[in-house]
Amino acid sequence: MSLSHPESSKENLLSIFAAFLKLGSTSFGGPIAHLGYLRTEFVDRRKWLDDKAYADLVALCQFLPGPASSQVGIALGLSQRGLRGGIAAWLGFTLPSAIVMIAFAYGLQFMHGSGDTGWLHGLKVAAVAVVAQAVWNMGKQLCPDRTRASFAVGAALLVLAWPGAAAQIAAIVISAAFGWRLLPADAMAQQFSNFRGSRWLSWGAWALFIGFLVVLPIGARSTGNYALSMFDSFYRSGSLVFGGGHVVLPLLREEVVPRGWISDSDFLAGYGMAQALPGPLFSFAAYLGAASHGLPNGWLGGVIALVAIFLPAFLLVLGALPYWDGWRRRPAIRAGMNGINAAVVGILLAALYDPIFATAVHTQRDFALALVTFALLVFWRVSPLWVVIFSAVAGMALM
Repeated sequence: MSLSHPESSKENLLSIFAAFLKLGSTSFGGPIAHLGYLRTEFVDRRKWLDDKAYADLVALCQFLPGPASSQVGIALGLSQRGLRGGIAAWLGFTLPSAIVMIAFAYGLQFMHGSGDTGWLHGLKVAAVAVVAQAVWNMGKQLCPDRTRASFAVGAALLVLAWPGAAAQIAAIVISAAFGWRLLPADAMAQQFSNFRGSRWLSWGAWALFIGFLVVLPIGARSTGNYALSMFDSFYRSGSLVFGGGHVVLPLLREEVVPRGWISDSDFLAGYGMAQALPGPLFSFAAYLGAASHGLPNGWLGGVIALVAIFLPAFLLVLGALPYWDGWRRRPAIRAGMNGINAAVVGILLAALYDPIFATAVHTQRDFALALVTFALLVFWRVSPLWVVIFSAVAGMALM
């Protein structure tokens, strides 16, 4: 099985863009739901690939750092029209939510002077419930035994004791090493899909991925250029996010809040707003870039941040596709990834306390609203869109 198709069966770029634009405008529910939407559209309806190839592709994108659902979409676009197809797929899937988030950043600047912040506070409380739900679900899936639960707790303690991106990276590296030595490798299907791709393009993608990680920090520090510093920060965040989605929150917060680019309050308000939108949660970066204070045109900051945080996803997919079958055969790699996944749960657990809970919950009424929104998400399975709207309205009523 393969992601490659005969030339005559391939879609044109406009068709690829339109298909993903529809999904980017309608796919509510977060990364897991996005994978279901993608399967329905491209396995069942369009027949771009079969179920086995799709399952293998999802496994690859969950193995790599970055937003898994966006990486699946990029790979599907690559299978149709190469690099241009991957770009068309990403643009279609990302543009709707990115445009709304940039517009929200502009609107927030005008709202700050009005003093009417009740609904913004409601968005922050909604973020508490959304991240608590993510910890709940990821913990059940990724920490099913005492060993991995201990990895998660250890990672949370490390991050809480030494706040910062360095502690988060250390937690991931340590957990990978302990996972390699202490955890069993997951069972794996015996059949493999042959993901074809250019080895030259793959090597070039790996060279760029590593090169940017080395060169961007040096350039940002030596020049002091704000746009370059922003690109560096968001590129590193996109490169180090295992688990995608909500896990980007603590990394981004450490990059933008301590530097004074955005306040904790505005950070959480934008994160809460992002839950109400379809498409990838990484579009939150467009809001952060647009709401930052260092560029004369906010939309330019939004574009820089958006491109920077998604660029590693492109490079990693291009670099990994030809080698995935060989990697997944190695038990040590699968065991190490189990350790990394447990650490990711711990990092998100630490972020749930600080900054999310500490910034959003100040009174008994705030805590009560957080409990209600959590129950709506977890037990009543209400769509995040309606939960966010409910929390914003309740925030106005309680202020």
